[in-house]
Amino acid sequence: GNIEISNLDMKPGNTLKVKGKISADTVGFSINLGSSSRDLALHFNPRFNESVIVCNSKYSDLWQREHRDHHLPFFRGSTVKFFIEMLSDKFRVKLPDGHEVYFPNRHGYRKINYISIAGGLKMISFKL
Repeated sequence: GNIEISNLDMKPGNTLKVKGKISADTVGFSINLGSSSRDLALHFNPRFNESVIVCNSKYSDLWQREHRDHHLPFFRGSTVKFFIEMLSDKFRVKLPDGHEVYFPNRHGYRKINYISIAGGLKMISFKL
């Protein structure tokens, strides 16, 4: 099941704590942060079939240039906890094994009010 929240109040300095269970048969999942589904500051997308974490942004429904990180500490069927921190100029994602992925705040967002979680991640809890 997908989750969409449009009244999030995430600002630079805030950290989103995500805990969930990854489906045993999933190809991946994504967490999207932005102002709407058409305008995303961060698309965070671990892909098991490619053994990669893809990060991207979207502007007026158009995807921009992908950033690929071949460090994938997520495993199908496991329960994971990770953190997404919003800094003034970038996002820092702290992965379950402590590895960090950085992605620039390309559109200079000062506030994130939209989040969606899609794919094979069953949400246990998330906290801002």
